[in-house]
Amino acid sequence: MDVLLDNSGAFAEGVVTTVELTALSFVGALAIALVVVTFRVSPVKPLRLFGTAYVEIFQNVPLLLWILFFVFGLPKLGIQFELFTTAVLAVSMYSAAYYAEALRTGINTVATGQAEAARALGLGFGQSLRWVILPQALRSVVQPLGNLTVMLLMNTALAAGAGLVELSTAANRINLVEAEPILIFSGAAVVYALLALVITAITRLLERKLVIHR
Repeated sequence: MDVLLDNSGAFAEGVVTTVELTALSFVGALAIALVVVTFRVSPVKPLRLFGTAYVEIFQNVPLLLWILFFVFGLPKLGIQFELFTTAVLAVSMYSAAYYAEALRTGINTVATGQAEAARALGLGFGQSLRWVILPQALRSVVQPLGNLTVMLLMNTALAAGAGLVELSTAANRINLVEAEPILIFSGAAVVYALLALVITAITRLLERKLVIHR
């Protein structure tokens, strides 16, 4: 335990980076997913094809490869951000494909009569989706979105592959100095588990308040 206390500063910095990376990636992924799912259910064929292509491309390539591409490939194209920003961008765009599919599942649970009633009231596609369908769809997929957010938290560890010092990298660096792998990596695992429990608790709270009982 003294090893963890002696390196609490480095350990805490890793935890903070992981929490920030998770929170910002979640916000980015949800925002992108809302755009992608709108394209996926759009009556305009080119937009549907773009939304489908986005999901297929990001779901069928490993996240680590996306992170490495964003960190080392984009600068070759003249696009360069700080390492942390690049990691947020890569994790957000990758996770958005999964969030979009969860939202599309939610949209499919909304009765077609809801969309027909919206159109009868004179609402266009965008207005129907924004004011009638998406609010109900979001309430139907609170638990899947929570599970995806836990997965997003775990995926942030892959940013270590590009050199970002998040929790797992911090634990590894401490272990290289202290040579106490069981204690150090167990401590990191406990922190990941606690963060996942926080996400699960928030999800359950939102589910109790927002879920639709049919």
